[in-house]
Amino acid sequence: MRTPRSTLIWALIITSVAGFMASLDNLVVTTALPSIRTDLGGGLEDLEWTVSAYTLTFAVLLMFGAALGDRFGRRRMFIAGLAGFTASSALAALAPSLEMLIAARALQGVGAAIMMPLTLTLLTAATPPNKRGMVFGIWGAVNGLAVATGPLIGGGLTEHISWHWIFWLNVPLGLALLPLARIKLDESRGSNSRLDLPGTLLASSGLFGIVYGLVRGNADGWTSPWVLTGLILGTALVAAFVAWEIRLAATPGGQPMLPMRLFRNRAFAMINAASLLMFLGMFGSIFLLSQFLQTVLGYSPTEAGLRMLPWTGMPMIVAPIAGIVSDKIGGRPVVALGLALQAIGLGWFALIASPDMSYAIQLPSLIISGTGMAMYFAPSANLVMGSVKASEQGIASGANNALRELGGALGVAILAAVFASNGGYAGGQDYVDGLVPALWFGAGTVALGSLAAFLIPRTRRASAETPDRELVTAA
Repeated sequence: MRTPRSTLIWALIITSVAGFMASLDNLVVTTALPSIRTDLGGGLEDLEWTVSAYTLTFAVLLMFGAALGDRFGRRRMFIAGLAGFTASSALAALAPSLEMLIAARALQGVGAAIMMPLTLTLLTAATPPNKRGMVFGIWGAVNGLAVATGPLIGGGLTEHISWHWIFWLNVPLGLALLPLARIKLDESRGSNSRLDLPGTLLASSGLFGIVYGLVRGNADGWTSPWVLTGLILGTALVAAFVAWEIRLAATPGGQPMLPMRLFRNRAFAMINAASLLMFLGMFGSIFLLSQFLQTVLGYSPTEAGLRMLPWTGMPMIVAPIAGIVSDKIGGRPVVALGLALQAIGLGWFALIASPDMSYAIQLPSLIISGTGMAMYFAPSANLVMGSVKASEQGIASGANNALRELGGALGVAILAAVFASNGGYAGGQDYVDGLVPALWFGAGTVALGSLAAFLIPRTRRASAETPDRELVTAA
């Protein structure tokens, strides 16, 4: 029989590696984009879809994935999501065209959407409340490792083997985790026994329409029929989703996918707003900066990945420390300060960007951004899971991950639109002309995220005997 300690250790290993895989595929493609463009063709909007096809399906199905776990068993659905993610990674590696690659990336997002929210739910169930800050810090550090090594792994494999291998990498990891998850994880279910299919359809369709309009706006014109239809209809469908969820919650026996009453909790609302804004600024910036290092400054894919490490690598060092500190002083000040630092770092890079800038000039802004990003990861998970009852942690995890990934998809689309409106790929200065306003936009959104984190109510740490809350709002 497994002891509570061994259950925790195995849950931490399995969920951290699974989270690593899902997080890695958010960024692993960024340093491979120039090679993919050379090999398969396509313009800026097509490259956006190789990133957004994953982040968008990931975002819009995350809450549905959490609901599937509550309904059919969290371990069972975690294994199903992991299997789908592994198989679609192989399809992406075998893709003969850009269209097939985008389709495989969308399927990867479906698998990750089922798997990812359940990692935090399974880990929370296996962790005593008074140790969650430390455990989430380790979990956050491993996810940070994926962020750190994503551009480097993508660049190294692209340069020395082929960009196809950035997807093959998931296959052995997934095959190794599948039997371990079946044997070592405990099964559990949530209180939500029904699936909100209309809500899923409304949210998915609405968010797809908005992102489609943002991605195609510069290429087709912001007043073109398809772009306007996507933006207007998408917004209307998202509004209809909110109305449907409110109506379903008011219906006897109704079980909405995302209970809107959760957002009446200021802690839950503000940490989710901070998460969306942070990922919007971060993902859009990394999408453009990874190309800037290669297409303008002339670095190879591996060299570009290495030079991103002072930014992307900081979570490995800082996230565990931030988790421990948040156990002592609460997550609110750690997250707020972290997002403020990231905004400063992005603004600094925008101030100094030029077609012939040296790496030494870039370094301080990258370190500041990376430190700020690392300070966000572990405390934010703790704040999300501690703001709701234990029975609602699955849907809370799904909602937070959905908003983070939605932020990533919107960040790539919006910052690329700002970039394309002011510059392009014609030359180094042309690229910088587009990069600078895009980075300022990213810095502004992350700064707003810091403000949202500051508005989270002050909290004190719960005692070990408090099972349902990790953080309790101070009176």
